[in-house]
Amino acid sequence: MVDLSGKVALVTGSSRGIGRGCAIELARAGADVAVNYRSHAEEGEETAQVIRDLGRSAIVIGADVSDRTSVESMVNQAIETFGKIDILVANAAMSIRQRFLEAAVEDVEKTIGVCMWGVFHVTHLVAQHLAERGKGGKIVIISSVHSFRPFAGAVAYNMSKAAINNMAYTVAGELAEHRINVNVIEPGWTDTPGERKFMSESDLQAAWQDLPLGKAADIADIGKTAVFLSSPEAGHITGANLRVDGGEWIPSR
Repeated sequence: MVDLSGKVALVTGSSRGIGRGCAIELARAGADVAVNYRSHAEEGEETAQVIRDLGRSAIVIGADVSDRTSVESMVNQAIETFGKIDILVANAAMSIRQRFLEAAVEDVEKTIGVCMWGVFHVTHLVAQHLAERGKGGKIVIISSVHSFRPFAGAVAYNMSKAAINNMAYTVAGELAEHRINVNVIEPGWTDTPGERKFMSESDLQAAWQDLPLGKAADIADIGKTAVFLSSPEAGHITGANLRVDGGEWIPSR
């Protein structure tokens, strides 16, 4: 069993969805967690309470990851509270789905601001902290199968996910000398509140039954993968991409 006792994790966008799954599973493995939210404060507190009920410490920090100053404040608050950050899960994302010809530039910029620039900002600042401490660390970038599958109506999200993959691989090479592991998780269709923005519950359930494993991923599936990549057991893994999609991308017919 993975033991992350004594470690501190910052998980962006962890009030709900995949980020919540990562935060809770990291706590279950023994880590203390800084829970970040942008617009779901109550759910952020709920995630933190689950972590505390597991016997770990948690703080809740409101921050818009697309804003560099806000990210600096979040990282500093986590370090001031816990004394350090050992693990970063850069998860926060958003998607405004529009067909390319009808896409509003401001909506494209909002999506890229969170999904690409947000990942850059928090990874940059936490990596600087980890390098300065000189004790190594773990950075996990939550990407998506959208990084290589060009889903119609999601051009800003798709291009952002492709960009952070390449960023992660580049950063992994540069940070290796500091013993900072940088890896990517590519979730496929995952059962999150965000999916309900785009499809009805009945349509989702019907679509998920057609997936290779007959179901969408649970947030814990992604969380457990993040725990592994944050653990000593993954010490020789960096610049890797672990797809957690239940075989969704593989043609079955």
